[in-house]
Amino acid sequence: MKKILLVLLFLVNGVQASEVYATFNVMAQKSANLAFSAGGIVEAVYVDNASVVTKSQKLAKLQNSDLKAALDVAKANVQSAEVSLKFAKKDYERQLKVKSVIDEAMFDKYAANYEKAKAALAQAKANVAYKQSLLDKTILRAPFDGVVYAKALEVGDALSGMVPKTVFTIENLHKRKLLLQYDQKYHNSVKKGQKFRYKIDGETREYEGVITKIYPFANSANRKIEAEVQADDVMVGLFGDGYIITDTKE
Repeated sequence: MKKILLVLLFLVNGVQASEVYATFNVMAQKSANLAFSAGGIVEAVYVDNASVVTKSQKLAKLQNSDLKAALDVAKANVQSAEVSLKFAKKDYERQLKVKSVIDEAMFDKYAANYEKAKAALAQAKANVAYKQSLLDKTILRAPFDGVVYAKALEVGDALSGMVPKTVFTIENLHKRKLLLQYDQKYHNSVKKGQKFRYKIDGETREYEGVITKIYPFANSANRKIEAEVQADDVMVGLFGDGYIITDTKE
């Protein structure tokens, strides 16, 4: 009977408080579905379900020996372009000193060679950046500290770059949020900062949190409004219920 009451008035030491009944599901505060943005054959998988990971840690990689070789060639081209620019600059500066006594067309030739050498180096560096970006796409890294909630790939799997497939789900390790639902008729009563006293289904212990977010709409299907309460170290997927303590009056 108690759970079907949406508002309960009670007296504690002469203070009257209004309560709004709410149910909730436990969710990770932060979650991400990860996929490769390139296609290829899975060469290595470094983590498994329930693995604790840190931000930028390698999770898996595709076969990329051809891209590594291409990147090495591109880096060698940068070194060659830097040498060419060095000599072109020396020639230009040498001619610049005697510009007034040499043929103008000859000077223009050295100036043009210098500009071409600068452009060639810039293009070589851009090619290295491009090759590096292709190589980076073959390595999947953790976007934040967390735990591997789900894994859906094995060594040898063929992945398509045209249709990305979620291969890992990563969630916060400790931070959780309770996603509350309460009747829409209390949209003016419930506010951020109010306390939420609750129990997790199957437990007798009572917890207390604070509403940190209220969603700016009501669900037209069930006429409920959603809100969030932060929590720590609660298993994702659990549910429960409790009461939002709204205004109090003496």
